[in-house]
Amino acid sequence: QSEYHYEYTACDSLGSRWRVAVPHTPGLCTGLPDPIKGTECSFSCKAGQFLDMKDQSCKPCAEGRYSLGTGIRFDEWDELPHGFASIATNLEIDNSFSESLENCTTSTWVPLGDYVASNTDECTATLMYAVNLKQSGTVSFEYIYPDSSIIFEFFVQNDQCQPTVEESRWMRTTEKGWELHSVELSRGNNVLYWRTTAFSVWSKVPKPVLVRNIGITGVAYTSECFPCKAGTYAATSGSSFCKLCPANSYSSKGATSCQQCAPDAYSDQGSSSCKPRPPCTDKDYFSTHTACDASGETQLMFKWAEPKTCSEDLPTAVQLPPSGVKTKCPPCNPGFFKTNSSACEPCPSGSYSNGSGCISCAAGTEPVLGFEYKWWNTLPANMETTVLSGINFEYKGIAGWEVAGDYIYTAAGASDNDFMILTMVVPGFRPPQSVMEDVENKEVARITFVFETVCSVNCELYFMVGVNSRPNTPVETWKGSKGKQSYTYIIEKNATMSFTWAFQRTAYHEAGRKYTNDIVKLYSINVTNVMDGVASYCRLCALESSGSCTSCPSGNYIDRASGACHPCTPSTYLKAHQPYGSQACIPCGPGTKSNKIHSLCYNDCRFSLDKDGRTLEYDFSALPNSTSFAGGPSFTSKGLKYFHHFSISLCGNHGRKMATCTDNVTDMRVSDGEAEFSKSVTSYVCQSIIVPSDVMGYKP
Repeated sequence: QSEYHYEYTACDSLGSRWRVAVPHTPGLCTGLPDPIKGTECSFSCKAGQFLDMKDQSCKPCAEGRYSLGTGIRFDEWDELPHGFASIATNLEIDNSFSESLENCTTSTWVPLGDYVASNTDECTATLMYAVNLKQSGTVSFEYIYPDSSIIFEFFVQNDQCQPTVEESRWMRTTEKGWELHSVELSRGNNVLYWRTTAFSVWSKVPKPVLVRNIGITGVAYTSECFPCKAGTYAATSGSSFCKLCPANSYSSKGATSCQQCAPDAYSDQGSSSCKPRPPCTDKDYFSTHTACDASGETQLMFKWAEPKTCSEDLPTAVQLPPSGVKTKCPPCNPGFFKTNSSACEPCPSGSYSNGSGCISCAAGTEPVLGFEYKWWNTLPANMETTVLSGINFEYKGIAGWEVAGDYIYTAAGASDNDFMILTMVVPGFRPPQSVMEDVENKEVARITFVFETVCSVNCELYFMVGVNSRPNTPVETWKGSKGKQSYTYIIEKNATMSFTWAFQRTAYHEAGRKYTNDIVKLYSINVTNVMDGVASYCRLCALESSGSCTSCPSGNYIDRASGACHPCTPSTYLKAHQPYGSQACIPCGPGTKSNKIHSLCYNDCRFSLDKDGRTLEYDFSALPNSTSFAGGPSFTSKGLKYFHHFSISLCGNHGRKMATCTDNVTDMRVSDGEAEFSKSVTSYVCQSIIVPSDVMGYKP
């Protein structure tokens, strides 16, 4: 053991330095090597190497160790790593809320093993790290940000406390697991800030932001290599990172390879030890149907849930039930037909089917395009399924939902807190022409599905919608057991849409599978007006002189006998989705009249009422303009101030909705180009929640 180690002096103005020997025991000054000229201040070793101070040259890291070259990485979060600070504040400066400041002392970022998690209340939690860079570098980290009711910002301040790259400050919500974010850093002192403030006026607690694998380059010349953490290994020298041990293997710290678990034990990927395999139970398998064979038959089969961690050899273990007898395949879904190989193919354009043969639409009719899935022998081509781990939020390459003939249901996950995910993508929509011209009726299509949840604990089913590959937004959530019911979502934008069903049996992680029998059954999905969809029936259409179909002008109904278009009479409005016969024109109510395209009835802010032989004239002509007002301030339990803001436009404007409301809690960061995707509503009366910009730390 040497009595001294080498260090470099600070760099001088010429960018040079000296290598000096520093004794381990203070005061020992004899027998030390003389200082010698050091490497250039800008000198650094590559990733996978370290600077051997003896001869001041770069050497490769040994097996079982790694280096980031000029960088450092934080990937273990059993506790807050050295140099990090986590502080909580309340952004209200008002002295009357001094007690709420005390409420915030526990609202900090919390290390949870593989990652660090943010707070979920109205306090502001800041994770800070100060670093001095010897050369310009980068900071990168992976994050999960699923809930927009938390405001999440990441920014860097330099020596002069000036923030850098303002545009990247507001983080985007994530959709598919972990996402990588990196920011360039300048030489010198940099302070990194991860800051979150939740805002939930309602009782629902938002999901926290998670951050992991923080890496910073440009820090130093790296004079040492770090041992691989337990559960990882580096088989070769000169490694810049350690690989995860595969499932059913393990490693200890500084490993050069992974050890296989014994046959009666198992482990997850990246494990430091193996666990004994429990006996298999009826919770460890599930049923599925095989695809139709050439003779048009299907078979009920049982499969072990993946990954299989149980043992069939233990005395109390259950065995996999035998496969069922072959049965006749269900018919194809409406709009499809069976091929010679018993596969289902879409009917050609201009035809329809009830799931058997295709029939051409009769003259004077057109196919009603959409998707109607009610038979589940195979997963439709525009749907896919996967599983998102509820532990490390990584996607697993296994199916989360299985077909079961007349429904599709959630299979067994690896763990009870996994998210079982089913996604359907629709390329676009083709609504009737009259709907396109109606600026007030935003409905271009609708999706209706019939489902049921069977739960013994606090399960949750989320229905989410994504537009043009933007992140999914949850539009509805169901908790606990729900009887068989139908849900309809109105689609108001013609774009590529993704619809996602995500089911979590429980939010709490326990070893093994206890709640496999807690499931969602999805019986049918029906999407209307789908571009390039299929048809289950044909409808009457307006005829051109050539005999082909056309659209009636707005406000016209189709005569059932002749196929001609006729305008609705004044003061009536038209059912745009069923424009057949004069009865499709519905009379307006008292005091209202129809707009030009007969899509709605409205009041022009004047109203007459005959009463007791007198005529009362009401004149509200001052009301057409949108009027906004706010109530007095309200406060959350942590003392965060907010306002209820109302907007009203009750009459006139030819029935157009003129009142617009936007919750600025989640939308202050939305740029102008994306405003159409923001959570704003337009109506006759609306209410929104406004948080003062100074409270949320925004620049007004």
